[in-house]
Amino acid sequence: MGLDPQKSAPRRASGKNLSTAAIHRTELCFGNYHREMSATSSPSIVLPFEDARRVVEEQAAEIRAAYSKDAHRHNTEILDLLSAAGRVLAEPVKADRDIPPFPRATRDGYALRSADLAKLPATLDVIAEIKAGARPGEIPSQVKSGQAAAIMTGAPVPAGADAVVMVEYTSRQEHPAAMARVEIRRSVAPGENIVARGAEAKSGSQLLAASCQLNDAAIALAASVGKSRLEVYVRPRVAVLTTGDEIVDLDTQPGPTQIRNSNSYSLAVQIQQAGGEPVLLPIAPDEAKRLRELIEEGLRSDLLLMTGGVSMGRYDLVEPVLAEMKAEFFFTGAKIQPGGPVVFGRLRASTDDSLSAASEPQSAAAERKTSPLSHAYFCGLPGNPVSTMVTFELFARPMLEALAGMLPRQLIFLHAQLKSEIRSKTGLKRFLPAILSGEFENAKAELVRWQGSGDIRATASANCYIVIPPDRENIPAGDWVAVLMR
Repeated sequence: MGLDPQKSAPRRASGKNLSTAAIHRTELCFGNYHREMSATSSPSIVLPFEDARRVVEEQAAEIRAAYSKDAHRHNTEILDLLSAAGRVLAEPVKADRDIPPFPRATRDGYALRSADLAKLPATLDVIAEIKAGARPGEIPSQVKSGQAAAIMTGAPVPAGADAVVMVEYTSRQEHPAAMARVEIRRSVAPGENIVARGAEAKSGSQLLAASCQLNDAAIALAASVGKSRLEVYVRPRVAVLTTGDEIVDLDTQPGPTQIRNSNSYSLAVQIQQAGGEPVLLPIAPDEAKRLRELIEEGLRSDLLLMTGGVSMGRYDLVEPVLAEMKAEFFFTGAKIQPGGPVVFGRLRASTDDSLSAASEPQSAAAERKTSPLSHAYFCGLPGNPVSTMVTFELFARPMLEALAGMLPRQLIFLHAQLKSEIRSKTGLKRFLPAILSGEFENAKAELVRWQGSGDIRATASANCYIVIPPDRENIPAGDWVAVLMR
């Protein structure tokens, strides 16, 4: 299991202006338990949170750009409208006609000429009642000067009328439909309470862009233009590899010093919620050869997530094994708590370059070799359960969403008032389990009582994380704090 940064051995700070290029180094310091491995080690690249997040976002953006150039590499499928909910759209959705297809009243009232209300009060003849869904023959051909038409919300506004005015009434006898004449006591502006034809969208214009996630509003918009089936991206397969001799399967009775595998299941849920398909691998022991075999199996998926084995302990073998496999490490730690010893990188996918060398220009072959599509990405997450959940949201989710077809999104924090004082050590950006509560606009956040990043029970009761800046040692009650929702 990975340790929290304040409990693990210190890592060397990285230099300024770090690029995302691969860095490799040889060290002869692993000890006898690594004799079956190469002595190649990963460098220590520990970044501030914001820098580490930007590195991930940059790689996610490169993946999306590469897929845009090479669209056939990204599999799609056709689903019925409801089955497509939550998926990522692979084709744009366009309007099949003007929206709205007629000038539409936004309120119950009277459709009339605004010029007739130059002098108030004004008495107008009511010539018709127009309801939503009225057939063309039920709509007057024109509203003339001195006339008005009773009209309902959503109904088409007749020609000649340029405004809809609301009139209060208290009984059915006073309802607009029952009136032959109406007295108006206020003026209206041209266009008031009317949505013009095509104001929302013109026929043929794009309503939904490819790469948007189909939420409730997007599904409703697709339904409004008759799209009963949609082309969406196939869910990316995300392999989950939990490491450590102390971890046992759910159906196994744990020994006195063992724990059941919870991380694979929390990650599986997070992967599903982010639009992916989890692939749970067997638990990897603290043994380099078997760990490498399982890593290689996991790299056959679109993304590999590993938990545990990424700290600085004697049996934390994930980084040494990846280094032996000639992995690129974008960073090997972030200045956060929980979740400091988090690893992000990639390996070149195994391909036979000779197959394409004769059939493509040298420049195209070089571009293909450096393309993100020719690499397999991995995230090594700390093994403590809360660290695993936090680092997935901060670093793994952007990669998964890019692989699912979405455009990269920047991380946005909400803000709420702090319910109780917080005292914290400086130096790390902290994401601590909390409860956001209150009513209406009076939201307040308060930390839950927890026993550190292994406390799943406390986190299960939380609905957010309070984000504490690395330079704040004391935050008094009533101050505004950043909040990341769970």
